[in-house]
Amino acid sequence: MFEAFTKLLSGLSEGGKEPGSFDESDYRLAAAALLIHAAAIDGAVSDAERGKLHSLIKQRFNLDDATTDELMTEATEAEREAVDLYHFTARLNRSLDQQGRARMVEMMWEIVYADGEVSEFEDNLIWRAADLLGISAQERIALRERVAAGRPDGAT
Repeated sequence: MFEAFTKLLSGLSEGGKEPGSFDESDYRLAAAALLIHAAAIDGAVSDAERGKLHSLIKQRFNLDDATTDELMTEATEAEREAVDLYHFTARLNRSLDQQGRARMVEMMWEIVYADGEVSEFEDNLIWRAADLLGISAQERIALRERVAAGRPDGAT
């Protein structure tokens, strides 16, 4: 149903642009909705999280600003309509290999660290999403530490 995440990364390295239409079978919609959920889970999306979300989606999916905005709008609606994480993680599991699923968890950490604070809701969300994506606790923690180490203040 979905293209493999590795194909996406290959397309990114080749500089190819994905088409700007996002239907339910588009893995980018599931990925963006999960990232939006990570940004909003603590009750407020900060300007830093919003900016990181936009730039991460734009960069990872090699989109222009208008297409990034379109994806974020559609993903926000999909996130509002979803009743659980499984809706998104099941789609991602069908399309991503282990490395792609780990990258998804890493991107979630990047979003929650954007405002310099990790709430218990954000931490719990990533723990649950990582579990549903088949990412071990050890790898989830290592990804968190890697993202935290990349921050200028080194916060964890």
